[in-house]
Amino acid sequence: MSVNSILVQKSGSIPTISADASVRDVLQGLEENDVGALIISDDGTTMRGIISERDVVRGLRTMGDEVLDATVSDLMTTDVITCSPNDQVALVRAMMAKHHIRHIPVLDNDRLVGLLSIRDIIQNRLDEIEAEAEVMRGYISGRY
Repeated sequence: MSVNSILVQKSGSIPTISADASVRDVLQGLEENDVGALIISDDGTTMRGIISERDVVRGLRTMGDEVLDATVSDLMTTDVITCSPNDQVALVRAMMAKHHIRHIPVLDNDRLVGLLSIRDIIQNRLDEIEAEAEVMRGYISGRY
């Protein structure tokens, strides 16, 4: 199954924020969008980086409460692991596990087209397992 199959099921816009926004703005954006990461983008299609809850926590540890007045560019990750809509979900799941990350931006020819979370990946796997179980139940009961 491809990443695109998950993206077509997701609705809504991709949560973004500008690099010059404050960390206070990040916290507001995370809460309003009910997400754990925001893409850094000036135009909604070009990705400059990502900022996650973990980045904010790391900043809090090193900067104390002054982190709230820092800018996104002070904390954001610029070396971002990404995937494409054509990548297989199993590959993305493995990448997330290997790199200990919970969010992967989806780029199509360097254009931002989505953001996958570990929640999306887990739900996809649960759906696959349920479909496989239903086929097995049907086979056992003679429906197939």
